Amino acid sequence: MSIRLTDDGVARLRGRATAAGLPPTTLAQRYIEEGLRMDAHPLIHFDQGPVERRASLMGGPDVCEAVAVLLANGGDVREAAAVLAISPRLMQAAAAYYGAFPDEIDAQMAAAEQAYDDGYAGWRAGREATGAA
Repeated sequence: MSIRLTDDGVARLRGRATAAGLPPTTLAQRYIEEGLRMDAHPLIHFDQGPVERRASLMGGPDVCEAVAVLLANGGDVREAAAVLAISPRLMQAAAAYYGAFPDEIDAQMAAAEQAYDDGYAGWRAGREATGAA
């Protein structure tokens, strides 16, 4: 498939690609994939995280955070939404996105849990090393 962009569109894509440190074709592919996902899930947008881009709820947390709370609350959308102080509609949007991309969200939840465990272990080691335990 080939796509034609306006000269202005090409210039803006090149500028954004340079800023992101990506080849323009890679950035264009990302924009197309994310655009298709946002069309299918209108309450979702994408943010750059510390490691990777991630799906986030409009005006709310990352989808992986919302789904973790949803799972911790037995799938109860209203309860999970209350925990995060977001609308049940946003929580339902997170659940729908998770249904479409479970492997992606599961991997992000696992990475977040590992980062927490690593950070906590470092904190405990520091307290023990300084006698503050």
